[in-house]
Amino acid sequence: MHPLAGHPAPADLLIDVAALERAYHERRPDPAVPVERVSFGTSGHRGTPGNGSFTAAHIRAITQAICEYRAGAGITGPLFVGKDTHALSRAAERTALEVLEAAGVDVVVQPGDGYTPTPVVSHAILEWNGNRGGAGLRGAELRSAPGMADGIVITPSHNPPEDGGFKYNPPNGGPADTDVTTWIQDRANQLLIGAVRATPRGRPSAARSEDMTAQYVDDLAAAIDFDAIRGARLRIGVDPMGGASLAAWAAIRDRYGLDLTIVNDRVDPRFGFMTVDHDGRIRMDCSSPAAMASLVGLKDRFDIACGNDPDADRHGIVTPSVGLMNPNHYLAVAIHYLRGHRPGWPAGAAVGKTLVSSAI
Repeated sequence: MHPLAGHPAPADLLIDVAALERAYHERRPDPAVPVERVSFGTSGHRGTPGNGSFTAAHIRAITQAICEYRAGAGITGPLFVGKDTHALSRAAERTALEVLEAAGVDVVVQPGDGYTPTPVVSHAILEWNGNRGGAGLRGAELRSAPGMADGIVITPSHNPPEDGGFKYNPPNGGPADTDVTTWIQDRANQLLIGAVRATPRGRPSAARSEDMTAQYVDDLAAAIDFDAIRGARLRIGVDPMGGASLAAWAAIRDRYGLDLTIVNDRVDPRFGFMTVDHDGRIRMDCSSPAAMASLVGLKDRFDIACGNDPDADRHGIVTPSVGLMNPNHYLAVAIHYLRGHRPGWPAGAAVGKTLVSSAI
């Protein structure tokens, strides 16, 4: 463990946001250098301008490749675009919108330049496609159904503040499979050495806005018994960790009348309010006791508390008895509960995630 692990981040760890954005726009990646090529991991490309792995050139190339992929796959509906609170997410969104607009794609974004959690974008895709007869379709049938939607989420997840990330979600709403990401990656690397058509930088975006977060929050009641939560009189604490879930948690609290306290409502692209992770870096990892030290320190104030990473597709659960739970233990209990309390599910239904949580 680093000596700073679990302690507030000192000033010398904080990024220079302006310098990072300049490097994002000015750095020209060299496709001959492996680290500077487009490389998709779990559904997306991640990197930092500091080593030439995340620049405007990358985002233009990836976005153009996505446009070509969706055209080839017959995906003609809207493309929902969301972003988290990392310093490069807004810049990458602007770059992507310039390419999408030039390609004539119907783009939907959160109103007011708002942030959008990954689950909210997934819900928007599924809601649109389900309303157009795609609820029972899979694979190629779903992709080729008329007017199907897909999405982009601009986030490096829990990675450090200097990182950027760019993910593609196909019409099934989840992360793209490797056959899709490999095609997009390879095509983007071809485009990286050429020019990509885009609308002039600085021109107002033609994207239309839609409150994806409000729709997600309203639909939660279809899956969650909020009467039971209120009836249990639970004191709930939430740390959005400076991420995109802040507005969603506030809306959930207000919409459903929960005794829910947001313990940290700060949004800072430097993430200067964080406690340092195990290796001495700032990282918004809600499964790390060091990064979650602030919320763990408040565990006795609440019956249950939780934290989310910046795009809110990870959780950390804190209880008075044990502090930070192993997230796979929580998932195993949640799956067990759902199997016993969803009579509409078929008898042969199964739930799978990763090897670790599924094995538990």
